[in-house]
Amino acid sequence: MKSIPRREFLRIGGAGLAGLTMTGLHVPVSAPPGAFAAASHKSWKFGVMADTQWKTGIYQGIPVKDPASCATTIIDALNGRFIDHGCKFVVQVGDLVDKESVDGVRSLPTRAQHAGALYNAGIGFFPVRGNHESSEKAAAEMPVLFPQTLGQGPNLFGAMNFQSPVLSADYSAGDSLKGLTYMFDYNNVRCMLIDQFTRRDGSNYRGDPGYDNNVLDQLEWADSALSGNPPGRHAFVFAHKNLIGQNHKDNLFGSRLTDNAEARDHFLESLCKNGVRYYISGHDHMHHYSKVFSGDRASSVGQIICSSNSYKFYIPREGDDGREVPLDQELYTIGYYIITVDGPRVTVDFYSSSHGMDYGEIRMSAPPDHFLFYLRDTFGYSLNGKEFEVGRGESYVKVSDSYRNTSARILRGLNENRETDRLGRPLSKVVTTGWSESDASDGAVGAVLSLWGMADNLSLHDSAIAGLRPDSGESRTSDIYTLSMSCRDLRKNPELLRGNLCLAARKEGRWTNAVDGNTGGAKKFVQGPCNEDCGLGAWGLDPASGSVWAVVNHDGEFAIKRTQ
Repeated sequence: MKSIPRREFLRIGGAGLAGLTMTGLHVPVSAPPGAFAAASHKSWKFGVMADTQWKTGIYQGIPVKDPASCATTIIDALNGRFIDHGCKFVVQVGDLVDKESVDGVRSLPTRAQHAGALYNAGIGFFPVRGNHESSEKAAAEMPVLFPQTLGQGPNLFGAMNFQSPVLSADYSAGDSLKGLTYMFDYNNVRCMLIDQFTRRDGSNYRGDPGYDNNVLDQLEWADSALSGNPPGRHAFVFAHKNLIGQNHKDNLFGSRLTDNAEARDHFLESLCKNGVRYYISGHDHMHHYSKVFSGDRASSVGQIICSSNSYKFYIPREGDDGREVPLDQELYTIGYYIITVDGPRVTVDFYSSSHGMDYGEIRMSAPPDHFLFYLRDTFGYSLNGKEFEVGRGESYVKVSDSYRNTSARILRGLNENRETDRLGRPLSKVVTTGWSESDASDGAVGAVLSLWGMADNLSLHDSAIAGLRPDSGESRTSDIYTLSMSCRDLRKNPELLRGNLCLAARKEGRWTNAVDGNTGGAKKFVQGPCNEDCGLGAWGLDPASGSVWAVVNHDGEFAIKRTQ
C-alpha cells in the first residue's frame, strides 16, 4: 500500500542536549507536509504536547538519565520538531514533571529551563498543570516560572488578551486562579487552558477536601470567554484531564464519569454553541481521537487525548457510559501534534515515533537514543463547512455542501473500514468539509473544496506486534467513493463542459486530475453521469447536471479545473 508521508530521521545525542536547551540550536530536519498543503500565505501553525513525566533514582536497575523527574530528552527532541515545523507557540496539557520535588529540590524549574529552545526560536510556550503538579506550592510556582500565562514577560511572541477567572469570594480568593486557568488570543484563534487543581491560596471549590470539583466555579467564566470570541475565529480548549478517559476514569468533572453530569452537559453545550471543535487533553498517555456527547446527545465536541511524551504508556479500560464515538487510536508511541490554521480551515496532524523497543506496553527505563517520527493521523474542519458522522457500513451520500456558487456531494460509497479500538469498539468516521477561494493562478472554476476524514481510521494497538512501531506513515487511502462538484456557471452554461474540465485534486502542491491521486484503479474518461460500471479511476463530465465527477480513494483538496 502506498505510503504518502516521507520518512524522516531525528537523532539526538547526549552531547547535543545542552545546545538544544541553552542555545536553541536543533538538528535540522525538514518537516514533512501534511495531507492538506496550506493554500494560503496567511496560514500558520502551533504545536501541542502532553505529559513529560520521568522516573528518578534507579529504575529497573538502571540509573535514570533525565533529571528532576522530567522527560528532558523527549522535550528537547520535540522542541526541535516544533522549531522545524515553524510553530508560533506550543501548548503542553499538564503533567510537566513526575514528582514536584526530587531530593528536596523543586522540579518545575527544570521543565521551565527546557522551554528555552522554543523561546530562543521566537516560539511561545503555554503550559497548564496536571495532577503530578497539583499542589498549592506548584500553583504559586507556575506564574513565576511561566509569566507568559499572566500575559507578562518576554516570551509572548504575539499572544495577547490574557484573561483568568475572578472567582466569587464565597468559593476562593479572587485571583487564586490567575495564570493557572487562562485564555489568550493569537491571530484568529482563542486558546483556553483550564486548571482544575489546588489553587494558589490552598483552596478548592467550596472548601472541598480535594480538587475533583474545581472546574465547577470556572464554567461561567469559560462560557463568557468563549462566547466573547468574535465571529469568524477559532477556539480550542485545553486541560490535563479528559472528558471521557480511556485508561483513567477520573476526568475534568470528577473522579467518576458520572460526576457532576449537569455541569458537564452545560460545558459541552457551551463548547458546541461557541464553535469549539476540539477539546485537547493528556493524562492517558495514548493517541485517542473521538466524539464526546452530552447525556441527551444534543451537544458534542471532538476530544483529542494526546500521545505520551513520558516513560508511561497506558492501556484503555472498559467504561465510557455510552457518550463517546471512537474515531482513531494509537497506543505505545511517543507523539506530538501540529495544528495548521488557514483562515477558516484547521488541520490537525499527529506525528509519532517508536519508544525504541519492541512495540507494546512498557515502562521505559531510559529514553530512546533516537526518534523517527511519521505522520500518522490527519483530520480537520472549516468554519464555513459541515460535519458528517458516518458509522461502519453507512453510506457517504449524506456528505453534501455548498459555498457561494460551488457545490459538492458524494454520489456513492460506503464506510467499509473494519478497524476497531483496543476495546473492540468499531471506529466511525467524521467527514468534514471546508471551502477556500480559488487563486486566479489556479485556473479553478468556482471555489476549492477541502474534504477531511475519508481516509481509513488509524488503529494501532496490537501489543503482539514485534519490532519498532510505527515504521511508516499512516496510509491516506480511503474507501472508494464518487465525488461530484458543480458551480453556477456550469449549470447555466453546460456547453463549458464540452471542453477539457475535470475534477482536480491538489497533490504535493500541484493540481492534477483527482484520479491521479488514487491507490490502484484504472484511469478512464466517461462522457455523462457516473454509472454502476464506473470503477476506481473513472472520471467524467455530466452536462445534464452541470458537474464534474471522479471515483477516488483519497481525501484532500478538490476543485473544478481544466485538464493539462
